[in-house]
Order: sequence, then structure tokens, then C-alpha cells
Amino acid sequence: MNVLEIRNLTKKFDDFIAVDRISLQVKKGEIFGFLGANGAGKSTTINMIAGLLRSNDGTIEILGKNIMKNKRFAKMNLGIVPQDLAIYEDLTAFENVRFFAGLYGLRGSELDAKTREALAFVGLGDHHKSTPDKFSGGMKRRLNIACAIAHQPKLIIMDEPTVGIDPQSRNYILNSVRKLNEMGCTIIYTSHYMEEVEEICTKIAIIDHGKIIAEGSKEQLKSIITDKKEVRIEVKTTEPVDPAEIRKIKGVETVSVQENIIRIQSDASINNLNLILEFLISRHIEIKALQEKEPNLETVFLTLTGRNLRD
Repeated sequence: MNVLEIRNLTKKFDDFIAVDRISLQVKKGEIFGFLGANGAGKSTTINMIAGLLRSNDGTIEILGKNIMKNKRFAKMNLGIVPQDLAIYEDLTAFENVRFFAGLYGLRGSELDAKTREALAFVGLGDHHKSTPDKFSGGMKRRLNIACAIAHQPKLIIMDEPTVGIDPQSRNYILNSVRKLNEMGCTIIYTSHYMEEVEEICTKIAIIDHGKIIAEGSKEQLKSIITDKKEVRIEVKTTEPVDPAEIRKIKGVETVSVQENIIRIQSDASINNLNLILEFLISRHIEIKALQEKEPNLETVFLTLTGRNLRD
């Protein structure tokens, strides 16, 4: 059963096509990773699923019903955890969750009970009387989740739910995602942390320039680039590094420079490591560490889009 089905979805802003006739199916019980660099069309697609933007063409169905023709049904079965915190600093944690749950039609004793359940689920039951201005970043993120799940939606969209928080809070949220999934929720998960997506998602779609360019399980996506290899080189400074010059080396296909790390994608059939090292040494670039890596999701993304997820 498809919890979400998108067909030929298109969104234009004047002459710019932000989303270009994409089609997606998210099946019941999936944790569906939706990946795209900034400007790829990911946020626009999410906003259309949430009913915040109207499409120019195409359809979106939740549990088999068109969201534009069944707005209340779609609203009741969808929960959104936005990247930007959607909480009120001057309301208590209980009041925040109760307010948002009330928007979905919950009333009276059921509203209070679901509010308490949601707060307990995210580990904030003992902080129900506290206001978010006293919370850490991780606690605010957890409250953000509680506000989205109190009405027990069938489909939850989590847009960068762990951005800017400490590792302990990140692990707590990832475990919460797994528990929600075990409880029967289908989840669409977006993140700039590729390791999170690789850890928890059962299926993944990559969007670039408004089009879905790859879709499948982690293993299926990795199989696309079995003819590629990646070298990760840590250097003292990347200031003198010119990616365009490295790309001239035989077999090199893509070069990514981020902080003090150079990532080089090459044709696996060409042994060019010595040439790469000779080039760096000739430019007086001090090499601190070197690692040849097996293909992972980050490798797939960089190979298919030519850019990092965080770009």
C-alpha cells in the first residue's frame, strides 16, 4: 500500500522550474530518505506535500486520496517536523503540544491525553511545565517532534530534525524515528548528514535540478557506481588546492574540497593514486592522512550530482 503517491508533480516560479514532473511512491512502513542539495527542489516538493504550495501540474495522494480534494483527511494523516523550529517560546511544553494537536481537531480529555503521550515519547514528560527558552537545542528539536506527532499521523515528514544539535540528542532523535516507524508510522526523512540517512532509511530518492535522478535501497544506489573509487585525503590546508587542476589527472572524475579534506572520485579501472600524490606534493601540499574508501551514499550523491549534499 502506498501511503504517499506523487505523479508528474511540477512547480514553476515564473520561468524557473523548481520541480520538474517528478513521480514518487512511498510505501507503508518505509523510512524514505529524500535527498537534495540546496536549490535541488526538495523543500519545494515537501511544501507541496504539506499543502503549503500549490503545484502547477501533477497530483499528490495520501492514503489514496488527492490532498487538494481531501484537505482535512490529508491534514489529519500528515505530521510535519519542519527544519525551522515551530514552537512558541512563551508557552510551556505542554501548551505548545496541546496547541498544535488542537489544530488537528483533538479536543477535551483526548487532547490532553495525546499531548502527554507525545511529550513522554520524546522524553519531555518531566519538563511539561517548562518553557522552551529554558531548553537546550536538542530538547527544542524533540519538542518540535512532539508537536507534529500528537495527533498520531500515518505519514510524518521530518525535515532536518537533527540540525545543529549535540551527538547525544541526535542519537535520541534517530532512535525516536525508529520507534515511530515500529509503531506503524511511515516517515519521509531529509538530512544533510548522509550517515543518518544511510543508517535509518530503507529507501532513498535523490532529487537534483528538480528531477528525481536516482531511487532505490542503499545497496541499489551503491551498485550504480561499482566502477568508481574514492580517495579521501586529509591535508594541512586546502588553500592552494585547485580542483580543476586535479580533475586533469587521468581517471579523475570529480573533486570535492571541504575544510581540510579532499575527496576524489576516479575510474576504478585506472591506477592513478601515485599521480594524485605526486601532484599534491609538487604543489607543496602537506598530506596528513589518506584513505581509499568503499562506495557509500555520499559517494553516490557526489557522483550523480557533482556536488556535496551540504552545498
